[in-house]
Amino acid sequence: MKKALGIMLTLALAGGLFFSCAGKERAQEIYFLNFKPEIADVYVSKVAPAFESENPGYRLKVMTAASGTYEQTLKSEQAKSNPPAIFQTNGPVGLEGSRNDAAPLDDTSFYKLLADKSLALRLDGKVAAIPYAVEGYGIIYNDAIMSVYFALPNKAVAISSPEEIKDFATLKAVVEDMQKHKDALGIRGVFASTSMAAGNQWRWQTHTVNVPLYYEFLAKAPDTSPVLTGLATETLDFTYNQNFKDLMDLYTNNSLTPKTLLGSKSVDDSMAEFALGQCAMVQNGNWAAAQILGTPGNKVAPQDIKFLPLYMGIDGEMNAGLCVGTESYLCINKNASAEAQKGADVFLTWLFSSPTGKKLVSEDLNFITPFNSFSQAELPTDPLSQQVSIWMNKSGITSIGWTFAAIPSEEWKNALGSALLAYFEGKADWNKVVATARDQWAAEWKIKNK
Repeated sequence: MKKALGIMLTLALAGGLFFSCAGKERAQEIYFLNFKPEIADVYVSKVAPAFESENPGYRLKVMTAASGTYEQTLKSEQAKSNPPAIFQTNGPVGLEGSRNDAAPLDDTSFYKLLADKSLALRLDGKVAAIPYAVEGYGIIYNDAIMSVYFALPNKAVAISSPEEIKDFATLKAVVEDMQKHKDALGIRGVFASTSMAAGNQWRWQTHTVNVPLYYEFLAKAPDTSPVLTGLATETLDFTYNQNFKDLMDLYTNNSLTPKTLLGSKSVDDSMAEFALGQCAMVQNGNWAAAQILGTPGNKVAPQDIKFLPLYMGIDGEMNAGLCVGTESYLCINKNASAEAQKGADVFLTWLFSSPTGKKLVSEDLNFITPFNSFSQAELPTDPLSQQVSIWMNKSGITSIGWTFAAIPSEEWKNALGSALLAYFEGKADWNKVVATARDQWAAEWKIKNK
């Protein structure tokens, strides 16, 4: 009897094990090829277990490429019979390399979460890659100083808050009037130093020039990524060079540092000037928040650190937001099974919209996300990251994409920077800046396309 019971128990256990294994086998596997080794453990130890617990019909398999090997790993994995259902691409150039693998995402729940649809990358008119972690830059301003200015009884502008600045004309009027009242505002100048020391020109030769490049390439091919248009551009017209000049003149004419001294100023100098309350505005990105708040003697409260876009007087800029971009995009593989593709959408939607997923994103993965599913309380805590999210979620506002990825080389940037410094110092006129940008672009094109 005992032997019979033992046999029955063994069979029952075996049967239970069989059904348990079968249940796992029936779970749809979602294969995610991760780009970032530094967060691999978060995906494996936290994200995957949480997702599987809340979605028992799925199993998340996370594989992470070794640092510096993602492109090679992706290529080899895509060639397999069971390719990754979710993979990453580093932008328009990388997406072109995955043209035969990226599925259209227009009808996915994941795409519907994207607050600013212009941030998505397209192939042949279809959404093919969606950003999941972004950064942004613009004009950082001290709202406490701005409040003092707007309370002045003799200010020359009719508006009453920075939120009413929506174009270059208004920005210029406010800045120039603030400069006239700098003593009353307790500042040395409206803008921080336009730092032009060697190695410190990237804010102008990359970030500021991004705006005229974006609008030029967008006008050439409205339905194509401006980056891809720029990469295919043999001759740079520099259509909006005057607009670029106007903003650079506004910076340097209303600064606390004379133009002749800009060649000795660093980015650190600029950020310290802002942090110490010596000026009201400085151009930089959300990464500068820690620098501002960590400056010894900082006088700017976190709640007073806010963003304005880089207005230059270009048509349509009233509807433009910050310059927002990333190299972090997610794709779903059209060569994966239909079930795996569906599962990929389920996972990504869960990660960026469920309470559990959003908590993991904000607290463990530490992403600034471009999705409308995140409330203010769920955003990163630093003030400029919060500002980026706020601007991306503003109704009727379109972010300006990071088009500077189309710049042909560091040599082009450095040549532009040198020409800008010569212009600021009065050693060359603006035509030299324009000629440098155009000629260097043409020269770099010839080198790359021999």
